[in-house]
Amino acid sequence: MTGLQIPSDDASHPVSTGIPGIDRHVHLEGGLDPIWVHGQAKAVGQQVPDSLEAFWRGSAQPFSGFIEAFLFSSSFIRDREAVRSALGAIVGRLPQQTTGPRGIDLWVSPHFLVRFKQLLSLDELWRGLEDGISEANRLGVSVAVVLDAVNHFGPKHGHEVLDLVEGSRPEFVVGFSIGGLEGVPFRDWAPVFERARSNGLRIAAHAGENGPGENVRDAILHSGVERIVHGVKAAEFPKILELLAERHIPVDICPSSNQALIGDLGPHPLPVMLRAGVRCALGTDDPGVIACDMAGEWDKARAMGLTDQEMGLLRRFAIEDAWSLKL
Repeated sequence: MTGLQIPSDDASHPVSTGIPGIDRHVHLEGGLDPIWVHGQAKAVGQQVPDSLEAFWRGSAQPFSGFIEAFLFSSSFIRDREAVRSALGAIVGRLPQQTTGPRGIDLWVSPHFLVRFKQLLSLDELWRGLEDGISEANRLGVSVAVVLDAVNHFGPKHGHEVLDLVEGSRPEFVVGFSIGGLEGVPFRDWAPVFERARSNGLRIAAHAGENGPGENVRDAILHSGVERIVHGVKAAEFPKILELLAERHIPVDICPSSNQALIGDLGPHPLPVMLRAGVRCALGTDDPGVIACDMAGEWDKARAMGLTDQEMGLLRRFAIEDAWSLKL
């Protein structure tokens, strides 16, 4: 494990004091502690792929390398205890010196874990999340779970996700989202979103990340999405930024992930989006793969040239739009 870099504590982060302890977007499957993953791999005689070792060292990798790293790491979520451990690692990446409430909006892929990979039962997944959420609550951290489906698998897959959890969905599950490659038009997902909404779930979508910025507009206008994940390609279109601002659509921004996975990103558009009135907030996305923590994400935001007032907007939106603080 030579060269493995684990996110350091807050003492090394110049802007960590006074920032909110809120992670607005993080995936359970991408949040495992690297040392834990390495130990699990060693115990079963598996070699950690070079791509994952590279991400842990902070080296850039192609998107195919991220998929390999993500799939390998998440393959060890095999029981209730592993789920609890993953959430514990995510809680541990929140800044310790914070002001205001603490919360995590947690994306979870039950179909991927339970049906596609058959790593554990749905009951084990729910119980592991209950254990992890109870521990988080004792530390003053609220957790809301968002079900995650895969865009490029299509709407049929979305219905399968909803079928899987129907009748057993815990109260901490508050939302439904799609991620993956933006290959299926968002209008095709509208019936799935409507079904999820009718079942009391809030609707989010990864859009304008690995697909064009127009996907952000389509997700809002044609699918009724009320929250956008990433959305950075929307910065190329002033009218789409205007739409986001006018409709008060929250956008979750993950600087480390965006810079690692979006090859043509250029300078991060967070300042452009904030200055257009978009309600942006920060998240870590997959911090067990692309090594980062929340204090470091705030450092990256400050390094983009944000003013104190703009940093204040990030703090405000982080709190006001967090689903974990509305349980």
